[in-house]
Amino acid sequence: MGPVLAGVLQLIALMGALAIAYVPLGNYMAKVYSSERHWRVERWIYKGIGANPDTEMRWTAYLRGVLAFSAVGVLFLYLLQRLQGVLPGSLGFASIDPDQAFNTAVSFVTNTNWQSYYGEQAMGHIVQTAGLAVQNFVSAAVGMAVAVALVRGFARSRSGELGNFWADMVRGVTRVLLPLAFVAAIVLVSAGAIQNFSGIHEVGQFMGGSQQWNGGAVASQEAIKELGTNGGGYFNANSSHPFENPTPFTNLFEIFLLLVIPFSLTRTFGVMVGSVKQGYAILATMATIWVAFIGLMWWTEFAHRAPAYEIAGASMEGKEVRFGIGASSIFAVSTTLTSTGAVDSFHSSYTGLGGGITMLGMMLGEIAPGGVGSGLYGILIMAIIAVFIAGLMVGRTPEYLGKKIGTREIKLAACYILVTPALVLVLTAFAMALPTPANSMTNSGAHGFSEILYAYTSASNNNGSAFAGLNADTQWFNSTLGIAMLLGRFVPMVFVLALAGSLGEQKPVPVTAGTLRTEKPLFTGLLVGAILIITGLTYFPALALGPLAEGLAS
Repeated sequence: MGPVLAGVLQLIALMGALAIAYVPLGNYMAKVYSSERHWRVERWIYKGIGANPDTEMRWTAYLRGVLAFSAVGVLFLYLLQRLQGVLPGSLGFASIDPDQAFNTAVSFVTNTNWQSYYGEQAMGHIVQTAGLAVQNFVSAAVGMAVAVALVRGFARSRSGELGNFWADMVRGVTRVLLPLAFVAAIVLVSAGAIQNFSGIHEVGQFMGGSQQWNGGAVASQEAIKELGTNGGGYFNANSSHPFENPTPFTNLFEIFLLLVIPFSLTRTFGVMVGSVKQGYAILATMATIWVAFIGLMWWTEFAHRAPAYEIAGASMEGKEVRFGIGASSIFAVSTTLTSTGAVDSFHSSYTGLGGGITMLGMMLGEIAPGGVGSGLYGILIMAIIAVFIAGLMVGRTPEYLGKKIGTREIKLAACYILVTPALVLVLTAFAMALPTPANSMTNSGAHGFSEILYAYTSASNNNGSAFAGLNADTQWFNSTLGIAMLLGRFVPMVFVLALAGSLGEQKPVPVTAGTLRTEKPLFTGLLVGAILIITGLTYFPALALGPLAEGLAS
């Protein structure tokens, strides 16, 4: 079987699995967030944190809950790392330096999971399980809660109430993420991923010396790492490490995990707003971009341009032989079009244009299908922009799901789409202009620029993957990337929740002959075009200096 055919068959199998899970999981999540009943364990949690889950919140109160919970998470994880040296189960590792502890705490709380450290050489069992793994669950649940709040803004009328943050967050963990991650971890263990709490031990003799490995609760963290679109690996090699991702089956299964909730949330959206066709339109937009990006990546990576390419059959540098070009490309596209950031190959080793595709996926806003929650609210913001553009073309006040998109709504949507580009471009410009940050680049020229552009794109969009050639463990990068992750996560949430509150206060407008049918293929095409044009106009000059220049020169 040729490598191209193998990749196509894996893509078909993946799409089939996602299609099977789409309706039941989407309907289940809609039921979870619409239920008025609380499980007993959830009541214990509410009592422990002093929250009343039945109190409806306006957007300002909902936002305060998001920010307060996340701030406590950052502080707890920071202190846990700073105290690691005196904690049990530290495997003898020292406490983490302040700048790196700040970066890591922010990274995992913001669902970015950027890692400027070697996991197997820096973090003990306590930090990995009680700190990082816990944040993998709750940070994902926060994103889902914000998305559900926006959906309620569309679904409700004459009410600025968006539900209860504490109930939404807790339910996301107890009813969605924990059960799915439990099953996924069992599958990974049965397929060869490790799950233990062993210490550091030597493995064989290599060139006169020994190699050391430490164990860990890897399968359980790997499950929520992908399922919650987190991305931080137990080992520095991430999902290319055989302890985390041992076989082609686990590789495809992990891709399924990182896509299944973001895609299925479109069904949840359709059910909650009372029109599953609206969910299908959003799903079609996501799927169109995702499949197109995979096709482009295959085209760049399977190209035979030199003897080395001819011998290997494609560009194999930085990729695992057990996965091959096809599966590695699917993983790379999926992880950067979501906010996952996990990698089973090194994106820096992709062709110039291939590396550009991974960057462009993040620059779109990670909305195809995006992170858990963040992908849905991101593409709904773009849908608002699209109907606004359509309204301008026909001279009609734009409407979406029965809600008018007026001055306030479009200002909030515009602010949302401006946050991450501003962070990416401004911080990249500073890093290139100052003398010290450039010393972290392994490469010069276009590829060196791409390393820094990729880092700030990844941090600002809360992805977490990296071009491996950049040494990001410096005070400059730990600090500025941490700031980019914080602002890139929570400033957009402010605009999303404000928009949800504004929409929820409106009275629905009746559908007329002039109303844009947003469940039709025409709107899907308009939305895809709006996404690509807005992103292209924003980032094309930067891409031209990096991956495009490198790709055209090769």
